[in-house]
Amino acid sequence: MKKGTNINKVFNLVVTLLEQFAAKVGCTYNEINILVYYFLIPFSWLAMLDIIFGFHYLKIGFLCFGIGFRLLCKDFSRFADWAFEKSVDFLNYFNRFGSNYFASSVWICVALPILIYIALFVMIACH
Repeated sequence: MKKGTNINKVFNLVVTLLEQFAAKVGCTYNEINILVYYFLIPFSWLAMLDIIFGFHYLKIGFLCFGIGFRLLCKDFSRFADWAFEKSVDFLNYFNRFGSNYFASSVWICVALPILIYIALFVMIACH
């Protein structure tokens, strides 16, 4: 099997899932990408931390932020395109260390969140 093939398979799978989800909810790939990685995943982590610590401040605070953002953001599509491009720039930064966009995407946007979810689930289970 060629080097990077598994990375490419994971990358393509995530892209396909996000594209399908975007089509179902009627938004662009960039919009769903930003919604998932900037809002849904962080909210779920904060909700899990609230479970661990026994309060609701983090998720309520993030919901207030999200509502405020939604009310103040005049053009979410334009914001999503800008934020997506900044995310691509961030992931391409790791090219200087021998990575590439696909590998950085999988490690930072798939593997790292999974590890964080595992750690949070373990913390909840041990709580």
